[in-house]
Amino acid sequence: MTIFVSGATGNVGRPLVNQLLAAGHPVRALTRDPAKANLPEGAEVVAGNLAVTSTLPDAFEGVTAAHLISFGDDYAPLSNGAEITEIAVKAGVRKVTILKGDTERTGLDEAVEASGLEYTYLAPVEFMSNTLEWADSVRTEGVVREGFPNIPSSMVHDADIASVAATVLTGEGHASKEYWLTGPEALTAPQKVAVLSEVLGREIRFMELSKDEMIAAWREQGYSDQDIEFFVMMRTDPPEAGRTVLPTVEQVTGRPARTFAQWVRENAAAFGA
Repeated sequence: MTIFVSGATGNVGRPLVNQLLAAGHPVRALTRDPAKANLPEGAEVVAGNLAVTSTLPDAFEGVTAAHLISFGDDYAPLSNGAEITEIAVKAGVRKVTILKGDTERTGLDEAVEASGLEYTYLAPVEFMSNTLEWADSVRTEGVVREGFPNIPSSMVHDADIASVAATVLTGEGHASKEYWLTGPEALTAPQKVAVLSEVLGREIRFMELSKDEMIAAWREQGYSDQDIEFFVMMRTDPPEAGRTVLPTVEQVTGRPARTFAQWVRENAAAFGA
């Protein structure tokens, strides 16, 4: 059973490729530039992009299960969901996981549900890897500058999202389900900084930014007014799901969800350890 992994060099795709190969499953990994992919030996690496329909027919050929992503590089929903689904069905795909970018239904969701494919949605609350946004300031100044310090997030380890995907793609009993994925704890920004300090073995200071300072920083980074409005909403009135710890990872995989401290240990070099 060849398993197709889109976004194979991404935060979820890379550990998913690793886990599937370690379990002995043939993997076809989709990436824009195979020469730079640096994926493990044993993965069949092919050039392509889910957002570019013309690159997909050969990539899906002979595939029986597929990990798909519902959004493109700009985090907007893919516009070619119907075409992706048609190609997958024609190639003989029987089962898919769909990594969701938000709670809204997309064209890919609708096409997959209408196709007869067995599908499972994966809805992570927040990736632990988002913490890498702090890496430069932690490494160079020992400081994290962040706003909205009282809002907790039940963020999930990227490898746990991959573990759920691998379990679904290679097992049974997950059809037509939507799995909301969290880590084992909900942490505020100052609490995350405290974990960084403990794991890295040095003091990391937290400096609170005002709402206006955060908005100015987002504008400087090039985010649109619509993006900024969404960011503010998520930090001032986040959905309960964003701060609720769920047992889904352990229920699906049989293993406890990885902690933030474990994530920091695995990525300590990025923070100057």
